Amino acid sequence: MTENHRPAARHLPRRDALRLAAAGLTAGLATPGLARAQRGAWPTGPVRFIGIFPPGGGTDILSRIWCHRIGEISGQQFIVENRSGSAGNVGTEAIARAPADGNTIGLASVAPLGISPTLYSSLPFNVNRDFTYVSGLWQLPNLLIVNNDVPARTVPELIALLKENPGKYAYASSGSGTTVHLSGEMFKSLAGLDILHVPYRGGAPAHIDLLAGRVHMIFDNIPQGLASAREGKVRALAVTGAERSPQAPEIPTMAEFLPGFEITSWGGVMGPAGLPQPMVERLSALTKQALESPDLVTKFRDNGATTWWTTPEELAEFRRQNEAAFAPLIRASGARVD
Repeated sequence: MTENHRPAARHLPRRDALRLAAAGLTAGLATPGLARAQRGAWPTGPVRFIGIFPPGGGTDILSRIWCHRIGEISGQQFIVENRSGSAGNVGTEAIARAPADGNTIGLASVAPLGISPTLYSSLPFNVNRDFTYVSGLWQLPNLLIVNNDVPARTVPELIALLKENPGKYAYASSGSGTTVHLSGEMFKSLAGLDILHVPYRGGAPAHIDLLAGRVHMIFDNIPQGLASAREGKVRALAVTGAERSPQAPEIPTMAEFLPGFEITSWGGVMGPAGLPQPMVERLSALTKQALESPDLVTKFRDNGATTWWTTPEELAEFRRQNEAAFAPLIRASGARVD
């Protein structure tokens, strides 16, 4: 091609060429997170992880363990920001409303994703449309613990005590619609009990009031409850899983006394809807690597949890099945939040 036949664009006036260059530069700067995600370089800066329950509870402890490990692997900080309230619904809404740029992800939890769709008449998010599900993180049972002033040392003794004193004892929960709450409702239903439910804004404040004697019992997440029991601050009576916990094999299951009693909590990682697929794949791979770390496995086990990695598709399907499984229990309990 001769000089006279080169494309006309080469001869644009200087001001037009500069304008086009500036436009191209602006377009490149407008979506740097997306561009980096597509190159597979994510994360390139600190990542905000929304914890949907208050600091100090079992899920908060496990979230921070995972965030610390994945931060070490990725070379970027994963910073927990607690946004608690309404059984995790407040923080879950914050995840749904975050920009889909990878700078904000958060905790996927059984309470807002498996229970709230049936318990609440309306929610500020749609569990099927508003999230990008990435991976499971852990599964753990709850632990029935009682204040030391409660004169019962076994589940049968507790049932007898509650039946002799209908309406006089109260159980705490980390909020209406949590597995802590539904464990109490299942206890009431299967044993035929009349006990008062006292909801809190998270497991940590509920646990504090249990230690202070303001409430009598709680089906607490096992990390916090087991630690307090081993310190002699409370008395542990049973776990809610299908089998005894490896961390406390001496503690029986609720099903040993009430056949059919089984409730397990779980946590995962998700982001707002529309996370770029390369970013999802990168986060999934980093999560798998973190969950295979021997140090993390040990720390999870010490806190009563087992590691639980899933594909994004498996987590989304598990959530749907979880919602379907909890729905009959919620309806039978009569619990409903308008």
